[in-house]
Amino acid sequence: MEKFHQEPNVYVGEVNIKVKNLDYSVTFYQNIMGFQVLEKTDRKAVLTVDGKTPLLTLEQPADVIPKAGKMSGLYHFAILLPSRADLSVFLRHLIQTGYPLGAADHYVSEALYLNDPDGNGIEVYRDRPSVEWTWKNNLVEMATEQLDAEGILSESDAEWKGLPQETVMGHIHLHVGDLKKAEEFYTKGLGFDVVSYYPQAAFLSTGRYHHHIAINTWQGVGAPIPPKNSVGLNWYTLVFPDEAARESVIKQLQQVGATVKKETDFYVTSDPSGNQIRLVV
Repeated sequence: MEKFHQEPNVYVGEVNIKVKNLDYSVTFYQNIMGFQVLEKTDRKAVLTVDGKTPLLTLEQPADVIPKAGKMSGLYHFAILLPSRADLSVFLRHLIQTGYPLGAADHYVSEALYLNDPDGNGIEVYRDRPSVEWTWKNNLVEMATEQLDAEGILSESDAEWKGLPQETVMGHIHLHVGDLKKAEEFYTKGLGFDVVSYYPQAAFLSTGRYHHHIAINTWQGVGAPIPPKNSVGLNWYTLVFPDEAARESVIKQLQQVGATVKKETDFYVTSDPSGNQIRLVV
């Protein structure tokens, strides 16, 4: 795997989502997705792939309500597999379970799409080598084309044993209410670069990745912030290489009028559409 998800880049580390039934969701994320449980309580489960690093956390609010339509929040979180062979093994596993899925070739990557039992969107993908990506005027070419599923399946006949240990959180894709405001927050505030545009969407990254964050207004311009107890995104982390880099971004966020609050060992901010972000080192 290439070095887009390590220092000096800023990248998504962990995603925390709300679910209606924790036990049911844990079963899905273990049996269909291939996560391991790192720790679990009555209301919360921390999931991992390597037995030590939290990658996805599930929480069941006491008064949880189903996911509401036409709101800002999570479009999908994206699990990045180390290789095409790993995608092959995962695709075959999904076919064998009969779980419904979508698929696309994005030029820079090959991707599978599914929803968890509550409708939280998930992408599972592999990157093509970055030397094969095409850049024009500092924008990377991406599209949505038909996936070569047969080619992927021919890559490996290995037995599925869950997600590989080198799996990372590749990116997060968010619904926002105002694309321009959100873009300004992520660029001028958080210091990301816009690397691609799509109708009503923008893709942002550090270190010339195809995207660590994507934002769209596909739920409608002005999409409201969902209720706090609604199924969906709770928060996600952005991992900074060091304290100096985080401090610099905190100053930028304050300059663009964003609220930044210090917690025990991280800072919290939210984008203009209420998507909560934890800034960690």
